[in-house]
Amino acid sequence: MNALLALSRGIDRVNLLVGRGCMWLVLLVVLISAGNALVRKLFDVSSNAWLEIQWYLFSAMFLLAAGYALQQNAHIRIDIVASRLSKRAQAWIDVFGTLLFLLPLCSVMLYYGWPTFVDAWHSQEMSSDPGGLIRWPAFALIPAGFALLTLQGVSELIKKLALACGFSTAEAN
Repeated sequence: MNALLALSRGIDRVNLLVGRGCMWLVLLVVLISAGNALVRKLFDVSSNAWLEIQWYLFSAMFLLAAGYALQQNAHIRIDIVASRLSKRAQAWIDVFGTLLFLLPLCSVMLYYGWPTFVDAWHSQEMSSDPGGLIRWPAFALIPAGFALLTLQGVSELIKKLALACGFSTAEAN
């Protein structure tokens, strides 16, 4: 179990770094958005590329930070029943939720997201908007984000199994 917990800590570190990086993307999107609006109002110049880069960065924030959100327990949860249960029972609920819902969903998204990215990469698909951007970077975010979410799901699964099987909370976190 100690080796698995070490793996879990490594995954946690990766998602922590990615999550913190995504926080900086928020500032970047705000600056791009403000700059784009300013240029459009002052100089009557607009570009679809600037709008699309905002969408790409928003997608990056959302998809790449999903694993971080899971790690920080920031996903939407319904704890009406679970909050009344012991920590061990809550851990078992999380184990089954991860195995029955999270990991299968991530698997489906990776299964369909990867070929979509590869097709866009090979075809060098471009946005249909005038001055739009190449699309494969946006499509790459889907498998990247769900890979990070899958890894964090595995990390959470390890921690919850350790807790459910009687390891101390300090060892499991």
